[in-house]
Amino acid sequence: MATTDFCHRSSMSQIVTLLFAASCGLSVANIYFAQPLLDNVSSEFSIDYSIIGSIITITQIFYAIGLLLLVPLGDLLNQRRLIICQMLLSVIALVVVGTASSSTILFAGMGLVGLLAVVTQTLVAFAATLAAPAERGRVVGIVTSGVVIGILLARTIAGILTDLAGWRSVYLFSAVLMLLMIFALYRVLPNVDRKVKTLSYPQLIKSVFILLMQERLLRIRAILALLIFAAFSILWTPLVLPLSAQPLSLSHTAIGAFGLVGAVGALSAARAGKLADRGYGQKTTGVALILLLLSWLLISYLPQSLFALIIGIVLLDLAVQAVHVTNQSMIFTLRTEERSRLTAGYMIFYSIGSAVGSITSTHTYAHYGWNGVCLLGAAVSAFALLFWTITSRAGSSSQ
Repeated sequence: MATTDFCHRSSMSQIVTLLFAASCGLSVANIYFAQPLLDNVSSEFSIDYSIIGSIITITQIFYAIGLLLLVPLGDLLNQRRLIICQMLLSVIALVVVGTASSSTILFAGMGLVGLLAVVTQTLVAFAATLAAPAERGRVVGIVTSGVVIGILLARTIAGILTDLAGWRSVYLFSAVLMLLMIFALYRVLPNVDRKVKTLSYPQLIKSVFILLMQERLLRIRAILALLIFAAFSILWTPLVLPLSAQPLSLSHTAIGAFGLVGAVGALSAARAGKLADRGYGQKTTGVALILLLLSWLLISYLPQSLFALIIGIVLLDLAVQAVHVTNQSMIFTLRTEERSRLTAGYMIFYSIGSAVGSITSTHTYAHYGWNGVCLLGAAVSAFALLFWTITSRAGSSSQ
């Protein structure tokens, strides 16, 4: 078993880094499995299309609550124990969703899934702590790539399992995988005891907001996270609806395969952390936000051209991942002893953006169709680019 000297090593092994990435991907996938299943869930529980996105929104709201109430504990408690405990509780929540007999139980279970999925961010902060300073951007890039790939492959896995055994099998299968991952993490995670803290729990939570007030770079990057993940959810939440409807009428397996397309873009952005390590964080952000805006032009060709949609998805996910990795690489340089709280403050904005994007996109699709969704996504992306342009000089001086 690794001990406290692990954190003083010159580098973090590739195997441990990949295990962190896989654990993050599996944990975060739990809150995105529902997106390609919205039509099935809508039919079984008689939920109207105009409000079906609330399933995702509720999950994201509880995810935000978990970010505030659970993630900061990583700066106070033994992170290995915290991670194992949260993942065990996640298994229970997944079983609740997979066996739900009513929409009330389903919504409650999804809320718990979202609350406990924040273990992903505890893992990211822990990885940043274990990594040597010179490789922190690279490690964060790999681990965060696992997060985005998990989000995207969730659609592929959910689509295949739904076609084979129904939507409930998705959550029960994930529960089994989580148990296997818990076993692997129990054997591999270093047992790094935290320094004795004098902060009480209320003071710990309050310090998250103090960090947001004190660190301008954190505020800027958090707002960018809100905007890019709003755009991300505006695409992915309602995408199943036009793909499953006439004239395309694609199967859930085919729809889920679009997650593989998105993963290509996410993997392509893994180098963004290295660029941030070399001082190119602002330039990487600017280029990525331009690509994000351009992607909506191609995405708008659905249903006329699936090829254009595929290219647009690759560009969008490349852009979102590049900005996200750059954001985290930059904020982790601020305060080494408060990385869990930095993560919590940053990711709260991410979760708000995802929740708003989910509910507004399905509502927009129900009333204005796919063109309305694309206009909404382009508007949010344009605002993100404008915000970065205005704040880039201040952001550069804060690096």
